[in-house]
Amino acid sequence: MRAHMTRVAGTALWEADAHSQPRPEGSNPEAPYQVFGCSIFPSSMAPASEQADAAPQWEEQGHATCPLLFVQLNQLFSTPAGLEWRETARWIKFEEKVEDGGVRWSAPHVPALPLHSLFQLRNCLQKGTMLLDLDALSFKEIIDRVLSGQPEEAELQPELRERLAALLLRQPRHQPTKSLLQLLAELVLSPCQGKAKSWSEPGAQVSETPLKEQLRNQFKKKVPLGTEAAHIAVGEVEFLEKPFTAFIRLRQGVALGSLAEVALPSRFLFILLGPQAKAKAYHKVGRAMAMLLMDELFQRVARQAEHREDLIAGMEAFLDELTVLPPGKWDPSARIPPPNCLPSLHRRTTMHPPDRQSHGNGDMAAAGDRAGLGHPHSREELERTGRLFGGLLQDIRRKAPWYGSDFSDALHPQCLSAVLYIYLATVTNAITFGGMLGDATANMQGVLESFLGTAFAGSVFCLFSGQPLTILSSTGPVLVFERLLFSFSQEHSLDYLEFRLWIGLWVAFFGMVLVATEASHLVRYFTRFTEEGFCALISLIFIYDSLKKMLSLADAFPINWQYRLDNVTSYSCICNLSSPGHSSTGNDTRGARGWGGPEVSVHDASSPPALSPQPPISPAGLSRTQCLGRGGHLLGTSCQYVPDVTLLSFLLFGGTFLSCTALKHFRSSRYFPAVVRKLVSDFAIILAILASCAIDATLGLETPKLLIPSELKPTNPARGWIIFPFGANPWWVCLVSAVPAVLVTILIFMDQQITAVILNRREYKLQKGAGFHLDLLCVSLLMAVTSVTGLPWYVSATVISLAHMESLRKESATSAPGEHPKFLGIREQRLTGLAVFVLTGVSVFMAPVLKHIPMPVLYGVFLHMGVVALNSIQLTDRVQLLLMPAKHQPDLAYLRHVPLRRVHLFTIIQLLCLALLWVLKSTMAAIIFPVMLLALVGIRKGLERIFSLHDLSWLDSLLPGEAGEGAERRRPGRRRAEESGSEGSELVPRRAPEINTSVN
Repeated sequence: MRAHMTRVAGTALWEADAHSQPRPEGSNPEAPYQVFGCSIFPSSMAPASEQADAAPQWEEQGHATCPLLFVQLNQLFSTPAGLEWRETARWIKFEEKVEDGGVRWSAPHVPALPLHSLFQLRNCLQKGTMLLDLDALSFKEIIDRVLSGQPEEAELQPELRERLAALLLRQPRHQPTKSLLQLLAELVLSPCQGKAKSWSEPGAQVSETPLKEQLRNQFKKKVPLGTEAAHIAVGEVEFLEKPFTAFIRLRQGVALGSLAEVALPSRFLFILLGPQAKAKAYHKVGRAMAMLLMDELFQRVARQAEHREDLIAGMEAFLDELTVLPPGKWDPSARIPPPNCLPSLHRRTTMHPPDRQSHGNGDMAAAGDRAGLGHPHSREELERTGRLFGGLLQDIRRKAPWYGSDFSDALHPQCLSAVLYIYLATVTNAITFGGMLGDATANMQGVLESFLGTAFAGSVFCLFSGQPLTILSSTGPVLVFERLLFSFSQEHSLDYLEFRLWIGLWVAFFGMVLVATEASHLVRYFTRFTEEGFCALISLIFIYDSLKKMLSLADAFPINWQYRLDNVTSYSCICNLSSPGHSSTGNDTRGARGWGGPEVSVHDASSPPALSPQPPISPAGLSRTQCLGRGGHLLGTSCQYVPDVTLLSFLLFGGTFLSCTALKHFRSSRYFPAVVRKLVSDFAIILAILASCAIDATLGLETPKLLIPSELKPTNPARGWIIFPFGANPWWVCLVSAVPAVLVTILIFMDQQITAVILNRREYKLQKGAGFHLDLLCVSLLMAVTSVTGLPWYVSATVISLAHMESLRKESATSAPGEHPKFLGIREQRLTGLAVFVLTGVSVFMAPVLKHIPMPVLYGVFLHMGVVALNSIQLTDRVQLLLMPAKHQPDLAYLRHVPLRRVHLFTIIQLLCLALLWVLKSTMAAIIFPVMLLALVGIRKGLERIFSLHDLSWLDSLLPGEAGEGAERRRPGRRRAEESGSEGSELVPRRAPEINTSVN
């Protein structure tokens, strides 16, 4: 291959040999290019082991990453007015070309060029002028130094030198990026639409200060802060007989006036001018130089290179990583769109010895490797101190320095959107679970108690917890236990609230014991298997409940399936005051409770029928309310039907769900500027709710509305706001209560800590740390307070908390063309959650406003949250694989390393566990539901007998003991590899990048 490369290079721009010049004495033979690839033949480069050790060289020098480079390619064109430099392409992450019309930029794409141009570029770097760490303050000074620094054998004549200097100093014509308003203004005012406007007069020299067009260029918004510029100038001239090339690296970034399209400090310059008839070859070499500078690894070499050979070696390493597409198998003119994700620099620089590759299912190397890199819970928050309350004290010390910033970091418009979104979700959840609690406990706990408890418990938790992004709420498993507890109390003639008080006090005590003994350390054994099972269960509860509420609409607002248009004259409804006989239509004068909340009026007939004018008040023309008020009853075939309400409710339900989904994805749309797309995406849920409410108000139908209690008094008048521990039940109840309290403690611990583990995963890039012990302490103390006041019990709500996190995602403000915005983390603060719960508490006084929100709209939001949470877990992807032919399956990382049948087996086991959890939750066996949650950890441990550690490392996270075992088994292989050398390590296929599909 080397001989072939030299032969091809010999046919390039020079007809000379490609041998590099000797390295100067005293130079480091393993200088900055030693971190890169190697050939199959022996070379002077360092062995792979040394390369791997030197990989983080740039980081060791105190630089996290290289400054980004904006590369601009100027090409020389001949015009009637003379020679002119024109900008033809630019790069930041991907390539953009000026289209043939010369008035617009192409879409960003992955650059592709002939391999021959790279060999020609290598020849240019070997034979041309090279100035490294040049001290210059202007473009003119740079050109003078370049022309005067030619070697003796290639020194130019004074006349040629002057002509080259005058040519290079000419002002290039850029292709600025204009806003829509600028384009419209030019379209209206420009007298000549087909002619591009030049920035300056032909022959003008480069200005030392930026031009107005540079400062107004809209493209500068796409350039990240700290970016430097690289200039490439290529072209053909008639007065040169052989190519003139120069590569310049400035010691410091220098602003070169109007040379660049945007005003940026310049660091690199590459010049290639040659005889005529080779313009196309010069252009390809210029693009090859741009592609090299765009590569971050080569850019690091270019920034640290001490001599010419360093650059050549960096280019050799670039060629080692190059992928060649065979001719005739693809269209070279096709533009490859930018990929969704790129391999990280760490994966490119880290060399993988043979013992670290996965050769089979039983390979321990990959398992240990992945355990060391990606175990989500091996963090300092879960390390045991061995002291009572030691973990709690560490949580307090960790979170205390951030307490002030937890409020100042919330001063952002995105937080307003999050507050409104989560507030409506929390209010809906409080009404839904409050209504179901009222039904299950004979209104001992109802909607008002749900509102007050949510506001109090949530506010306290947001102020003092370790992870304030968590949203507390009543959850399905807790509701199941409340229903069973009330039934047990009724059957054994016990006072429900007093019995519940003692259970809550015992749970608070057991929780304090768990905090004191650092039991949160056990969450290290909650792997993806357990997290996904619990998250899928809660997500399905949200989806099921929202659909169940909508289907129950047929009971409250029934549809007349027997309606026939031909029988319209027979449909009527009259008021009968003569006798109290029963209605033949089966009308029920009671309100409908099909929505799991307070009573909803079937039809408020304060207005007359729409098809007839208002008749005088008479026995034959009374409204429904007036008829029932006078002791009458309704007779007729249409009395129990409310036209169009059910249909409109389902339209609002589906429309809200689809609108939320579509507007959330609007951020990646092709329409409108990025600022508008981001704003619409941030306020997607609020916009969808407002649009649905506007449609409902316009049509004017009496759809079920959000009803909030307007009086601060207990739902059941028989109870008070303080529950006394003694008096209603026998004295031994306080001791017996410890038995069910154990089950509740397991339920609260699992529910709280699994949600906390999901929210604190590394994928969210949280900077302020977690507080597992502090969170459990807050929940335990709140259990005692809510038990004393007879309010519902609260624990972390998985789905709403995930929605809260999702609404606070931070992304990079600027991104290069073609580059997707980078996820920067979560806006960590306490104010959004606190504002949500304060608003929930004062919602009692906002009933006149909130009563205009249709319940189907809020159930559509519920469905959206459940679907988003369900789609965010890997289990959903693997379930789809069960129904997908192998040739249509996506290129997921675990499918490359685990046989498909093993993937399906793992998925089926997870689905069986999920089904078992659902059955237990829905039947009388729900009392053992907490134990089943705990059993998930044991089932995961038992999977080691079915799956190898290699398979589990890809499909799940390894348990702490498994990770250590995999690492121990990996060490002997590594020692053997180091003893035998790693010269051929590049021939072993590398493991593909991991695609993390965990909850996020």
